[in-house]
Amino acid sequence: MGITFFKQSTTTSEEVAADVPATVARMLAEIETGGEVVTQRYAEKLDGWAGDIVVPREVIEEAASSVPQQLKDDIRYAHDNIARFAQAQLDSCSETEIELRPGLKAGQRLIPISSAGAYVPGGRYSHIASALMTVTTAKVAGVGHISAVSPPRPGKGIPATILYALDYCGADRILALGGVQGIAAMAYGQFGLPPADILVGPGNAYVAEAKRQLFGRVGIDMFAGPTDSLVIADETADPYLVAWDLIGQAEHGQTSPVWLVTDSTAFAEAVSAHIPNCIAELPQPNRGAAAAAWEALGEIVICENREEMAAHADRVAPEHLHVQAADLPWWKSRLSAYGSLFLGAETTVAFGDKAAGTNHVLPTSGAARYTGGLSVHKFLKTVTWQEVQPEALRDLAAVTARISRFEGMEGHARSADIRLEKYFPGEAFNLRPARNG
Repeated sequence: MGITFFKQSTTTSEEVAADVPATVARMLAEIETGGEVVTQRYAEKLDGWAGDIVVPREVIEEAASSVPQQLKDDIRYAHDNIARFAQAQLDSCSETEIELRPGLKAGQRLIPISSAGAYVPGGRYSHIASALMTVTTAKVAGVGHISAVSPPRPGKGIPATILYALDYCGADRILALGGVQGIAAMAYGQFGLPPADILVGPGNAYVAEAKRQLFGRVGIDMFAGPTDSLVIADETADPYLVAWDLIGQAEHGQTSPVWLVTDSTAFAEAVSAHIPNCIAELPQPNRGAAAAAWEALGEIVICENREEMAAHADRVAPEHLHVQAADLPWWKSRLSAYGSLFLGAETTVAFGDKAAGTNHVLPTSGAARYTGGLSVHKFLKTVTWQEVQPEALRDLAAVTARISRFEGMEGHARSADIRLEKYFPGEAFNLRPARNG
């Protein structure tokens, strides 16, 4: 037994231009030192934008009036699903208090972070959904201040649809900035923003690298690379649907891998036969992007059985995992490494990308092995507390003193000793650690 490749990728999506880290480091240093003047200079050079950096209220209102009512309704539909799912996540969290021993209480609190910064990509597509996913989730979590940046189009500014979505979802301030300069402005607290405690949202290689370099100084949602998708399908699936599900995700661009895992050579052949026609139906530049992604990074893997299919999917740990196979409950319980799981032919990754309610900011490049996607939990600090009453103090302090002295940390031991002296005067305690021999 073992997997075979009906089609194998010819390159890797993990290749990053060697100059990206150095370029980002230089830009971050210049912006931190030079402040808003340098940020504006980069906006003019890289975004082609010399207008207001902080989007005025009247511009937001004008943008809202230009958005078609049908699109407004669609945005509100998606927002409602995303907000309701985020609220369900929040409701699943709880503050906890437990009496571990008589007189020793401990607990946890859930505290929203103070300030979040959301990056909404521009470029080839207007990423309305990214505005919905990031700002809505932060708002439901209770974040105190939500800033957002998005690349302006030269001479035009941020697209009206993105401005409307950001404002509708509750962004407190919107900046017309893209790339590293947008990330830096939120992290450093420029243009009247409070410095961000966390930066979230997808972006290109420069945006991802800026977040990586700032991590530690600020929190980030995750280290993100190009988007990826894997479809598991058996002979019960529709090869035409599967082909479109693969190509629909390949249109993200030539660095975005898509994979098909199946246990049927005949099914693999059928899907492969549909792929060229699916690509040909796309308009440009989508057609070129999908063709390049499929040629270089598309794979079709044939396995012996469903267990081998599941094991291969877990090794890949895709951002999106779509199962179109019999016995969906088995797959749901068996699979363990993915950013988001799509079960059955009736759903598709595009639903999750845009409007179904689950978040589309997800781990890529195998990171689903150790983390999930953006959720209300990313915007909450789970902090702990303790309270000690006299009936717990005697044993707790003595144990702490002995462990501390065994470790050689006399200061820690003394902070326990003095409490025994204060609250149990005249009593004798064994505060020295036992030693072998």
